[in-house]
Amino acid sequence: MNIINEDKENILNTYKRFPVVIKEGHGSTFVDYDGKEYIDFSSGIGTNSFGACDKEWVEAVCNQAKTIQHTSNLYYTEPQVKLAKLLCEKTGMKKVFFANSGAETNECAIKTARKYSFDKYGMGRSKIITLKNSFHGRTIATLSATGQDVFHQYFYPFVGDFAYVTANDIEELNQNIDNTTCAIMIETVQGEGGVNALDPEYIKYIDKVCKEKDLVFIVDEVQTGNGRTGYLYSYMEYNVNPDVVTTAKGLAGGLPLGAILFSEKVSKTLGYGEHGTTFGGNPICCSAGYSVLKRLNQDLFDHVLECRKIVEEKLTGKPGIKSISGKGMMVGIELNDNIKAIDVVNKCIEKGLIVLTAKTKVRLLPPLNISTKELNKGLDIILESVGELL
Repeated sequence: MNIINEDKENILNTYKRFPVVIKEGHGSTFVDYDGKEYIDFSSGIGTNSFGACDKEWVEAVCNQAKTIQHTSNLYYTEPQVKLAKLLCEKTGMKKVFFANSGAETNECAIKTARKYSFDKYGMGRSKIITLKNSFHGRTIATLSATGQDVFHQYFYPFVGDFAYVTANDIEELNQNIDNTTCAIMIETVQGEGGVNALDPEYIKYIDKVCKEKDLVFIVDEVQTGNGRTGYLYSYMEYNVNPDVVTTAKGLAGGLPLGAILFSEKVSKTLGYGEHGTTFGGNPICCSAGYSVLKRLNQDLFDHVLECRKIVEEKLTGKPGIKSISGKGMMVGIELNDNIKAIDVVNKCIEKGLIVLTAKTKVRLLPPLNISTKELNKGLDIILESVGELL
């Protein structure tokens, strides 16, 4: 079978795929059908938290698959309860709702914010402020929440009552807060928007103003969460207390699972029949999530931060590289104007390294437990690839 041709023949062409067919993977290494190995600096766009086919993860998934694969949310299951309890214990949040993806978690956050305000203040207080350059998903509502014009095409009409403000501009934020505002929604690091970290004081100000004006503070941790920035959830670095936290990607180590975490303030907002899902909280996914979450500890976070130091020391100031952005193992590499990120990606693939792009930057999302040896080898390939494009 020619997999690439069969893909083009049978699968909707909404992805610009690279000409690599992955057969298997182990840890931070992928292998194609020709036996060529690739160091993985993508972890499935930040989902394979412990790399490919992590032993403990595989055991958890297989054991659950042999027990019961699905029941629906009309019944109770132990894996769902164990994961929800651990999430609440590790974050101090009050309740959890499980979904299947980051977009779904953000849909739920939007619904929660608007219903909280409706219940307390009535109609007319439904505006949600998000940031320019943000990305919150590909459903109609989450595209509407996304602060990038490029995504506001074709699928009209979009959902109303979203306002977009410039990141880190407190004055512009204040100008957009009025008696119609119900929530502020941010990513602490704008991943798809270019791996740009927000200023700590800006994040703290949002927390403060949301408390003062009884707005719902939503932190989208779909990509930044689950240890990716060197903290369990990235907001924890800033000593703030969001009302809603959304997470997905790395939570279940490569299986589709999202979670919405609710503070005491909004924990009773959604009631019976007001939100739901068929597959959310699936026992296999929750077992995978539990195997991941219980291992997200300080030793791992310290390793992530140590890897960050290696990245910065190895790449900063090197020919062709302007700057390094992001947090932890969420890395953006800004290149000289004459070098295109996609060209670097293609060079890296030729040399056995899988990396990503984010706008004009090369983006790195390695497995959280990648060895320093593999990390350094991959960084050498990046430097070599950039050097060939100078």
